[in-house]
Amino acid sequence: MNTSSNDFFKDQVLGHPAGLFVLFFTEMWERFSYYGMRAILVIFLISTFDKGGWEWTTERAMGLYGTYTMGVYLTPVLGGLLADKLLGYRWAVIIGAFIMTLGHAAMALETELFLYIGLGCLIIGNGLFKPNMTSMISHLYKDHPEKKDGAYSIFYMGVNAGAFLGIMLCGYIGEKVSWSLGFGLAGIFMFFGMLQFYFTQNIFGQVGLSPTNKSLIKTDEVDHTPSNIIRDRMIVVFIFSIFTVFFWAAFEQAGGSMTIFAEKYTQRILEGNAGFSFKIIDAVLTILPLGIITYVLAKLFSKTFAKYSLGNIILSLSFIIIWGIVIWKVNREFTATETEVPATWFGILNSLFIIIFAPMFSKLWESKYNLPGAIKFGLGLILLGLGFGFLAFGAQSIVSGEDFVRVSMVWLVLAYLFHTLGELCLSPVGLSYVSKLVPAKWIGVMFGIYYLFIAMGNKLAGSMGGMIEKIANEYSLSTFFLIFTIVPIGMGILISALNPIIKKLMHGVR
Repeated sequence: MNTSSNDFFKDQVLGHPAGLFVLFFTEMWERFSYYGMRAILVIFLISTFDKGGWEWTTERAMGLYGTYTMGVYLTPVLGGLLADKLLGYRWAVIIGAFIMTLGHAAMALETELFLYIGLGCLIIGNGLFKPNMTSMISHLYKDHPEKKDGAYSIFYMGVNAGAFLGIMLCGYIGEKVSWSLGFGLAGIFMFFGMLQFYFTQNIFGQVGLSPTNKSLIKTDEVDHTPSNIIRDRMIVVFIFSIFTVFFWAAFEQAGGSMTIFAEKYTQRILEGNAGFSFKIIDAVLTILPLGIITYVLAKLFSKTFAKYSLGNIILSLSFIIIWGIVIWKVNREFTATETEVPATWFGILNSLFIIIFAPMFSKLWESKYNLPGAIKFGLGLILLGLGFGFLAFGAQSIVSGEDFVRVSMVWLVLAYLFHTLGELCLSPVGLSYVSKLVPAKWIGVMFGIYYLFIAMGNKLAGSMGGMIEKIANEYSLSTFFLIFTIVPIGMGILISALNPIIKKLMHGVR
């Protein structure tokens, strides 16, 4: 089947090609599996034997967490090359998804050997899957560049919808029912995502089917700027990359030390009106997003079911299962005599705040109030540091080893809010500036290098997060979070001060 670009844009769903939503749901289930597993990994490893955990030290658990998150940012470089030279984007996505499914299945067995095998599979599978999903969009929209921003916005919503549902459901089942089921649930939906993509892939025509070395860049788009200007712009990319390391080293505490803080030191048992109010809020936060996504699914069915019935049936089955789990969860919580907020629940706040605030930031960056790149980076780091400042303040009354001292959930909510605002200032901006500053023919390589710096930040996050008990014992838990307050704020001020130099080196790029 050979579908032209115009054919791809023929069937519309909510103003976008139906094929985009095939990618949307595939990515959604992959992010469901990734964030669902990540939410419970560290807390499972450090939990006591009587709670089904392995009683690892925090340092060992965070070290493994850092190595894993570093790996998932390193392998996409190789995955992209394999797709370009050998597999094609589609087969890279399918094989990657299958390997990740095997990884989740291995982790569900709960033995140390299969834990390492599982994480290895997830790292390799992610490397094949992640870069080639976004490459599919680039190729599908190459003749419609004016529609790319909207396409990536829709795709990004799929990312956050998957992260939101994965953390909420895998976290809940892992903590309150069974760790194995939590890990297994992540794998089940990764498998569904792979199947629905495989059986609906003809909607993309020939795009992504065969490997290609052809560049998407037209000859008139190649940068013919003199080399010394090119050099200056590359220096700016290097500067941004260094500051990115500091950002992610702190931000990725979300999967480690912040979850530990939630589990050990946050008051999560609610009584009376507070408990009932949380049950209502939790039910709404669970059902409403799923209802909206189901509506999108119904729209997709109306356009694609006749041609791609098997892929649609598989996708509908996944939603029937997810609705069953959601109804069971909500009913279980409303009939429970005690309201205990899962420690992993706070992880959903990042995705929730992104969905709420991303449109506002997008409009801000397109308005006359748009800020220079260095100032955006600085603001992102400062907001991140302020988020940890709330945790440092809230942890003042906590004495290491005395788990009976628990503080309000408000501190974690505020921390996640400021961290998300910081992420919106820095993360998408960094990627945007790499694409603007680097000559067109070098973009692929420089994105790989940029992700290398992010990988370094993730590894540092694990190493530094593993020091939480040591610092808390020698000084205090508040001191631990104060380090993550002072360093990002200091780096934010520094890069903001460098703005005049950076602006000069950018040679007119805005």
